[in-house]
Amino acid sequence: MIYAYLFMEFFKIGLFAFGGAYGAIPLIQEAVLKNGWMDEVMFANMVAVSESTPGPIMVNAATYIGNHQAGFFGALIATTGVVLPSFVIVLLLVALFQRMVKNRKVQMILKGVKPCLMGIITATGLYMTGSMILPADEGQTVDGGALAIVFVLAGILAVFGFKRKKAVSPILLIGVSAVMGCVLFS
Repeated sequence: MIYAYLFMEFFKIGLFAFGGAYGAIPLIQEAVLKNGWMDEVMFANMVAVSESTPGPIMVNAATYIGNHQAGFFGALIATTGVVLPSFVIVLLLVALFQRMVKNRKVQMILKGVKPCLMGIITATGLYMTGSMILPADEGQTVDGGALAIVFVLAGILAVFGFKRKKAVSPILLIGVSAVMGCVLFS
């Protein structure tokens, strides 16, 4: 029965996750929390691991959650569920691509959806940052180590991204975060 739940939940996520993995994180979180597969802290850790490992975040998350719930076959079924809608949609779009890409109404729809996706991604980032800094447990205080890492990363982005107008390497940010995590949390 868990296999059917995993497939259906991740199939829905794959079907409605327009805009990529960062837009899908709230959908994955809702499914995981609703089904009791993880708590919020474990989910935030899983997202961090999924982002830092090679491969698409949705596939990594589906594989991790599926494995966590039902072992190898759970991972296989959850991953298949999240990938299948995109696979079918891409096959259909390739057949219609030449006509659709030049259609004025399709262009208008895509231009309208982009700001919505940016809002979803920004809200997800702010929520995850807040949940890492301000723990869900009432007895705990602000996590100073997590707050320090956020400030350092924000400083790097401000110096390189805004002042020098250069793209900041995600590898640099992950590396700085890893080193600071080792130093602050050891």
